[in-house]
Amino acid sequence: MGRKKADRYGFAIREAQEKDLPEMVGFLARLALHVSGAPPHDLKESEHKRLLKTLRSSLDDPNRRLIVAESTDAGLVGMGYVYIWRSQGIWEQSGSEEFKSGIIDDVWVEPEFRNLGIFKALLRDLVAFAEQHHASELTLEYAASNKEAKAAWTKLGFKTTGVRAAAFTSVVKQVLTESQR
Repeated sequence: MGRKKADRYGFAIREAQEKDLPEMVGFLARLALHVSGAPPHDLKESEHKRLLKTLRSSLDDPNRRLIVAESTDAGLVGMGYVYIWRSQGIWEQSGSEEFKSGIIDDVWVEPEFRNLGIFKALLRDLVAFAEQHHASELTLEYAASNKEAKAAWTKLGFKTTGVRAAAFTSVVKQVLTESQR
């Protein structure tokens, strides 16, 4: 868990550690609020524990990389997360070759630390990890309403390749039940 040298703006990118997890849960909560547009509020204790457990499980997984941006003056100011996903590539090719993707799950930089190169520094680290694991593509999700994310990812070469739809299980079940009548 080596520390990387701080850059000229006074921040360093490093692997996340156990002690970083509570603050990282806060980053995830702020990211969710940013995307939803909801007013600030605290996470339920059960959700806080679930997120801690999820992040903790990533620390020692060789196919996952959880990193933080740390300011020499302000502490943690951002985070990034990527994991390697393996498939047989049935959609991409006809053979049985293993296909690897780097799934960028969450990237967050505190608003007051944006436009300092932290986002790109986080992303460089995540991309290097994906390359070390022979991932041939990077994929990610962002909310369609998050225009800021769309602009940032598009500028980096990401293109929309599909649509992800979501529904609550209870809603789908209700519709299916009603359609049987």
